[in-house]
Amino acid sequence: MLVVDGPGIARSAANGRRSSYAYDIVKERLLEGHWRAGEYIGVEALKSELGVSKQPVMEALRKLAGDDLVEIIPQVGCRVPAYGPDEISDFFTLFASLESEAAAIAAARSNDPDIARLAGINAQIGAYPAILDIRDRVHHYRTLNRAFHTVILEMARSSVVTRASSRMWDMSDLLISTSGHTDPLADEIGARHAEHELIIAALRARDTGAVRDHMRAHILRNIPMLRQQH
Repeated sequence: MLVVDGPGIARSAANGRRSSYAYDIVKERLLEGHWRAGEYIGVEALKSELGVSKQPVMEALRKLAGDDLVEIIPQVGCRVPAYGPDEISDFFTLFASLESEAAAIAAARSNDPDIARLAGINAQIGAYPAILDIRDRVHHYRTLNRAFHTVILEMARSSVVTRASSRMWDMSDLLISTSGHTDPLADEIGARHAEHELIIAALRARDTGAVRDHMRAHILRNIPMLRQQH
């Protein structure tokens, strides 16, 4: 006869919820630049702040390590990954190739409501000059930029493309947000808003060549921006 440990299952479920909670909080902070590249993440401080035991925090960090968003160094601790300029350039070169092809697929499969959604999001991005605080301005852009590019991925109508791209977008946000002591995007938002307009126009025209070129240039501009941080 199989005996089910009810309280044990309940404890396991509770730990899973705490781990997911810790994962969501730490991931958001990583993508927002709460820690810088190479900085160690204090497990004890997180445990106290989140009001959970050490186990769910460590489970969350192990999951984030599986996402390549943190590094766990045995007997030392957990830190934000640090990459050299060449590795960062390599990443954005590959990312630009993926996103440009995804955008070309989207151009062939998009419809007018899709384009309207993109235009609406970019209009919100264009309101950034009214946000005086630099951190708030960058958060405003990062959040809406992810929404903008998520819509393009949805337009591609391909779960394979969406899964591959989502992971790379997390890495892109991490590299940008943790790159230095300043917010590199703060002075870039106007130019990126204008590039979004070019992408929207190419998508509206169903011009796969133009949208591919505009998207590639849009992603590659991260390379010189981040080189200035090193």
